[in-house]
Amino acid sequence: MIQVENLTKRYGQHVAVDAIDFTVETGEILGFLGPNGAGKTTTMNILTGYISATEGKAMINGIDVLEQPEEAKKMIGYLPEFPPLYGDMIVTEYLDFVSDIKGVTGSDRKKSMEKIMDLVKIGDVRGRLIKNLSKGYKQRVGLAQCLIGNPEVLILDEPTVGLDPKQIIEIRNLIKDLGKDHTVILSSHILPEVSAVCERVIIINKGKIVASDTPENLSKGLAGSSKLNLRIAGPEKQIMKAINELPGIQYLESQGSREPGTIDVVVEADPNVDIRRPLFNAMSRASYPILMMKSMDLTLEEIFLQVTTQEKEVG
Repeated sequence: MIQVENLTKRYGQHVAVDAIDFTVETGEILGFLGPNGAGKTTTMNILTGYISATEGKAMINGIDVLEQPEEAKKMIGYLPEFPPLYGDMIVTEYLDFVSDIKGVTGSDRKKSMEKIMDLVKIGDVRGRLIKNLSKGYKQRVGLAQCLIGNPEVLILDEPTVGLDPKQIIEIRNLIKDLGKDHTVILSSHILPEVSAVCERVIIINKGKIVASDTPENLSKGLAGSSKLNLRIAGPEKQIMKAINELPGIQYLESQGSREPGTIDVVVEADPNVDIRRPLFNAMSRASYPILMMKSMDLTLEEIFLQVTTQEKEVG
């Protein structure tokens, strides 16, 4: 659906985006991450046709954004970090205005607008001036304008800025639902949000892509192994012996008892070895119930810091 080839943007001597390549498949939710000034917003602005690239191509469903901007933009819904709202309009006037700009006509226009307002939960403020809305509601109105015209591609820059925890969960769930019928690029500084919503992440630093994969694969690749934290009911000595006899165990450590009759252990397996089933089977045979099994793979925050710090050190 989205194809980026050798995309470069220069401002004088400064290279904001440096010959990057990536694709986003139809129906995929992609997380786009990077520190401030890394080139994220510049890339999104090129994809939406807001600015042009110095070199390379950005294509939406095979249509070049630079050569056929109108055709490409019809397929894009864009929510910038600061939504382009008109404070002196009421919510429905603004959404009507956006519908006009996007060329949405026909008998289904009103029904579609009602559905969008219901989706982002702004029906209760439909008749209020936008300038009098809270920051959270303004963000929702911005998301509503992004959805008008039912574009195939949604590009969301910090979609949950200014929302409270309950609203953030609602918007997360909405983005997941939207991913069933749309291709989504999500840029956010809230890394747990990206981890919860996105199937794949791209991390950009100093204009270059420094990582691209699922959060799980990035974690395993950078950590070099699979690590688990377990709580098992039974005697420590026998449990440690049974685990140690399993093939692929790289590291095993007891962390003592934190619950009567149990032992907490950390198990690390060789790279590309999924130790969970052998562990479960071994403990089941010995009648030692596993009460907790928790992955200790790198978090998205740790991955982000590791790849961006490595780039700094190399640079």
